[in-house]
Amino acid sequence: MEMSDKRNKYEALFNENSFKLKRILESIIVGMLTGVIISFLRFLVDKSGYLLANTYKTISLKHWLIPIWIIFLIIIGYIIGLIAKKNAAIRGSGIPQVEGVLLEKLDMTWWKVILGKFVGSFLAIGTGLSLGIEGPSVQLGAAVGQGFSKILKKIKIEEKYLIISGTSAGIAAAFNAPLAGTMFALEEISKKLSPTILISAFSAAAASNFISYQLFGFKPVFDFRNVPRLPLNCYLFIIVFGIIIGVLGVVFNKALVKTQNIFSMQKWIPIQFRPMFCLGISIFIGFLLPQILGEGNMLIMSLAKGNIAIKMLVILLVCKFIFSMICCGSGTPGGIFLPLFTVGALIGAIYGSAATYLFHINSSYIGIFIILAMAGYFSSVIRAPMSGSILVIEMTGSFSNLLPIAIISVVSYLTAYILKSKPIYETLLEKLLIN
Repeated sequence: MEMSDKRNKYEALFNENSFKLKRILESIIVGMLTGVIISFLRFLVDKSGYLLANTYKTISLKHWLIPIWIIFLIIIGYIIGLIAKKNAAIRGSGIPQVEGVLLEKLDMTWWKVILGKFVGSFLAIGTGLSLGIEGPSVQLGAAVGQGFSKILKKIKIEEKYLIISGTSAGIAAAFNAPLAGTMFALEEISKKLSPTILISAFSAAAASNFISYQLFGFKPVFDFRNVPRLPLNCYLFIIVFGIIIGVLGVVFNKALVKTQNIFSMQKWIPIQFRPMFCLGISIFIGFLLPQILGEGNMLIMSLAKGNIAIKMLVILLVCKFIFSMICCGSGTPGGIFLPLFTVGALIGAIYGSAATYLFHINSSYIGIFIILAMAGYFSSVIRAPMSGSILVIEMTGSFSNLLPIAIISVVSYLTAYILKSKPIYETLLEKLLIN
C-alpha cells in the first residue's frame, strides 16, 4: 500500500512536470511565431515612416502631386474602413478585445484577426495616423496563441495560457522589452500572479524578443542611455510632476471616451469612412506640422536634444493630443501606447524646460523628465505602474533612473485612483460589451 502511494505520487509529479515542460515549449513556439509577425509589422511601419516624411517633402516642392496623394489616401482609408467594418474584433487597440476573450465575453476568430489587424494597422500607421503598433501586437500575439491552441485542439484553460503568452510576446517584439511584455501579461491581461502564467509568458516573451533582435539589434527603441541621474535634491520636482501627470492622464482617458461617443453619434460617418476622415485631417497636418504624424518615435528622440522652444512644444502637445484622440476614437485599427508616450514626452519636455528656466535646473535633466513623463502618463492612463516602469526603462535603456521612474509611476497611479478614473482598457471593454 505504501509503495503504491509512492508510485502514484511519483507519477503525479512526473505528469505535472511533463505538463509544465510541454506548456513552456508551446509558449516558446507561440513566442517565435509572434516575433516573426510583429517584427515584420514593425519593420514595415518603420520604413513607411521615413517614406511618409520624404513624400510630404516631395509634395511640398511639386504641388501637382497633391491630388494624386489625396486620391491615394482616400483609397487607403476606404480599404482600412472596409476591413474594420467586416471584422469588428480588429477595431481600435485590440487589447480590450483580448481581455474580453479571456473573460469569455467576446469571440475572436484567430486567422481573421491576424490578417485584418496586420493589414489594417500597417495601412493606418504607415499613412500617418497617430496610432501605435503595441495594441495590434498584443492582439496579433493573442490570435497566434489562440490559433496554435485551436490547431492542436487544446482545452479552454490551455488556450487561455497560450493567448496570454502571445500577448507577452507581442509587447516583447514591438519594443524589445521581454520583461515589460511579461509584466504586462500578468498585470493587465491576466490580472493574476501565477507561477504557471509567469513562466509561460516569460518564455514566450524571450523567444519573441530573440526574433526581434535578429532584425533590429540590441539597441533600445529610444536611446536615452546617456541621460544623467537626477540628483536627490530634485526629487520634490518628481512628486509634484507625478500629481500633474496623473491629472493629465485622467484627462486623456475622459477625452478618448468622449471622442468615441462623438464618433458613435455621427451617423453620417459610418465605420468604413472614419479612417478616410482621419486621413483627410492628416493631409493638412502633413504640410503644417509633420512631426506629429504617425507613432511619434522620431518626435520623442528630437525632444531629448532640448532645443525646441516651449511655445513650439505646447503647439506640438495640443495638436498631437487632438489628432491622437481623433485617430484612436475613430475605431481605426491601431494602439494608443506610442501616441500616449509621445504626448507624455511632450509634457515632460515642457515641464523640464520650465524647471530649467524657473529654478535653474541643469538643462541636461530635460531628458530625464521626458522619460519620467512617459512612465507616469502610462501609469495614470493604463493603471499598470509596474508594466509602465519596466517598459519605459527597457525602451529607453535608462536603468540608472529606476528609482525616480518608480516614484512618478506610483504617484501618478495614486492620483488617478483618487480622482476615480478607471483604467482605460477596462472602460473600453465595458463600452464594447454594452454595444
